[in-house]
Amino acid sequence: MNKIDSAFLRPLLKTRADVSHKGDYGHLLLVGGCQAMPGAAVLATGAALKSGCGLVTLHSTSYAIQAAVINFPSAMLSEDPDVCFSRIPEGLLRFDAIAVGPGLGRAAQTETAFTELMGKALEDNIPMVLDADALSILSVHPELLGKIPAGSVMTPHEGELRRLVTWESPEEKDAAVLDLCKKTGCVVVSKGFHSEIYSPEGEKYINTTGNPGMAKGGSGDVLTGLTGGLLARGYDALTAAVLGVWLHGRAGDSLTAHCTAEAYNSRDLIEEISQAFQSLVTY
Repeated sequence: MNKIDSAFLRPLLKTRADVSHKGDYGHLLLVGGCQAMPGAAVLATGAALKSGCGLVTLHSTSYAIQAAVINFPSAMLSEDPDVCFSRIPEGLLRFDAIAVGPGLGRAAQTETAFTELMGKALEDNIPMVLDADALSILSVHPELLGKIPAGSVMTPHEGELRRLVTWESPEEKDAAVLDLCKKTGCVVVSKGFHSEIYSPEGEKYINTTGNPGMAKGGSGDVLTGLTGGLLARGYDALTAAVLGVWLHGRAGDSLTAHCTAEAYNSRDLIEEISQAFQSLVTY
């Protein structure tokens, strides 16, 4: 078992060339935010824009698009014509990674569009971050597990994970999740206090950041956007996952230190990602 801390992560960090442009740092497609749950997609978008990737495109419904324009004007936008995810955007090959799930919903047309998105991502070899409703769809359509592109990441909380695998003891959990990793080729992030990250190579990592103040709605959406942005930035799935959970938790630790565990929300986590990066590169 490997411990994720700053000493472990610093050698993995990418640098930026002086002569470079936004196209050199990856383009993330975020898919989420049905009309009833637009905020999740907006939170994920804001976090992705803090990841270091060059471009972020949000594909969502009109409510989320309007909120994203106001809150994160540097995001690019792709509006779905329906009140939920019903149509995949054109030109998927321009994206380096896809994050899907926050606020996605479970409408019939959404499940159809999600299935199509999975097939196209596999065909075009675009890695994905799968979270929230995307994982719920996978749990009732297990045949889609075979369509997950290589080098992808799943980020379930315990309830979502238990719909994908079953266990009774910690040892059984490790075995079941590692088997899921091997079958799908995915890195799996088991979210919680000191999140556990499992790799297809049979390794397990334990995060060292994070606290109960992060147990609030939207925290997972922030992690999805951040991890997706890191994947688009060019990090491999395992590095994107371990770096994402550490930065996410470090942002929460910083907020708890100066706001208490009670008095901040998931929107505040996005602004604190900058400090988390700074603490990692300053030594």
